[in-house]
Amino acid sequence: MRWTHALIPTLRETPAEAEIISHQLLLRAGLIRKLTGGLYIFLPLGLRALRKVEQIVREEMDRAGALEVLMPALQPPEIWKQSGRYETAQDVLFKVADHAKKEWVLGPTHEEVITTLVAGEISSHRQVPRNFYQIQTKFRDEIRPRFGLMRAKEFIMKDAYSFDATDEAAQASYQKMYEAYQRIFARCGLKAVPVEADTGVMGGKFSHEFMVPAETGENEVAYCDHSDYAANVEKAISQLPALPASGEEASLTPEKFATPGVATIESLAKAPYSVAPERQIKTLVYLVEGKLVLALLRGDHQLNETKLAAVLGTATFRPAEPAEILEAMGAHPGSLGAVQFDKLPVYADVALRGVTGMTTGANQDGFHYRHVAIERDIKVTRWVEIRTVKAGEACPRCGHPLKIQRAIEVGHVFKLGIKYSQALNAMFLDENGKKTPLVMGCYGIGVTRTMQAIIEQSHDKDGIIWPVSTAPYTVCLTPLNVAGASPTLKLAEQLYQELTAKGVDVILDDRDERPGVKFKDSELIGFPIRIGIGEKSLAKGEVEIKPRAGALLAVKTADAVAKVMELIAAGKS
Repeated sequence: MRWTHALIPTLRETPAEAEIISHQLLLRAGLIRKLTGGLYIFLPLGLRALRKVEQIVREEMDRAGALEVLMPALQPPEIWKQSGRYETAQDVLFKVADHAKKEWVLGPTHEEVITTLVAGEISSHRQVPRNFYQIQTKFRDEIRPRFGLMRAKEFIMKDAYSFDATDEAAQASYQKMYEAYQRIFARCGLKAVPVEADTGVMGGKFSHEFMVPAETGENEVAYCDHSDYAANVEKAISQLPALPASGEEASLTPEKFATPGVATIESLAKAPYSVAPERQIKTLVYLVEGKLVLALLRGDHQLNETKLAAVLGTATFRPAEPAEILEAMGAHPGSLGAVQFDKLPVYADVALRGVTGMTTGANQDGFHYRHVAIERDIKVTRWVEIRTVKAGEACPRCGHPLKIQRAIEVGHVFKLGIKYSQALNAMFLDENGKKTPLVMGCYGIGVTRTMQAIIEQSHDKDGIIWPVSTAPYTVCLTPLNVAGASPTLKLAEQLYQELTAKGVDVILDDRDERPGVKFKDSELIGFPIRIGIGEKSLAKGEVEIKPRAGALLAVKTADAVAKVMELIAAGKS
């Protein structure tokens, strides 16, 4: 490709719309352009990089035994109602109507479609295991699209779905995909860490996310340097030391005392009350599908709503309004508690189990109870893990302090079980002739997000540093004199032909621009290798080869192609 034949609209200034470095560089390097909020056009170089990511994904899916299909983006809402996600996923669903006013759903994912297909095609245990995948555009009604391709309304995703006869076989399919994901991200040049994750509205038994550490990531990962433990904070747990025994208070009964104007953990911790946050019980009230429930935590802990959703078995809940709380409990937030209160279900965090000498609201404005022993004085419906871990808490596996790092999610694997196959009648006859639901797994990679994550993880002050595997072009030939008969252009044409014949992606910068402009654009876009051909170096029988993140090399003209091939091989290893 000649630069003058391409469309590469690089920018010197950073667009105001771009908040994070990868989004800035996508725009400045001329890879994408914004159409409107959450919608982007891929320009030629951006599309080339995207296609290379797709190809890596496709090769590894094929290697793992998955079969490629292509499913409609437009889906009937009936199958979403059948699975139950028409309601639970309604916040992200794009719903459209045709000329007959019939409703359709633009697919944010394809569990319902693939399960419907399999229900009609697979009926015997002899037809499994099977794994189907596609690379296709998805649509999600993001309320606040941001960070470029990271959170867009339209994006490209690889989704795969496995079907097995038994849970054990499904685990083997899951492991194959897990290992394929490790290969995919390694080949893309990404340091992606698999972490335990919440299954969310997908449902299922367990899952892992593949996270790329980045300070601009929207997720937080808790991990330990001394063990292999790593989990999204929505899933992470830790070891907590038991609260010191409260001495004689353990035998004292709850005592009500006046706390006028006290409505927060912080105010109760101050004089004259001086109740440490860890000695307080925080009482939160939620409305869950029309019914109120209480969630109890230590005063120094924060509720993790994702964990609460898993406990409740639904994502359809919200904090109760003050009027709803007052009617049910007789007090306003800040004076709430569950001592001798059995009108509502009580979900208590496990960190409270066995504690004594605690203080909590008395369900009377301006009053609290002290000397509370939770297992004696509060009727707990269920002990649950609902708090958010903090950095420095002990690793659940080895006891060393946990660290917390922001990260970008690029892939997610789920072991779904029979949730969708049962709902959509994807059944098979087992060896005994018994009709049984297929055991499913699903596996997603955000292809467009992966492309941007590469940039977020691999850049410097001058621009992108593409890995060889995903660069739009591997080599940028940069003759400094492009006059028609110049020796520099003639050599550039020769090297272009030789490298192209060896299967190397090459762009020839034949613009009549100053060397500084050419070099800056090459650095900004991030081509892995630049070959500079100037009259001074050519007079010495040399060219200058510059790896994007390496030192300038003076190489004999006759050795240039061999040196480039050596650098490419090193970049792929």
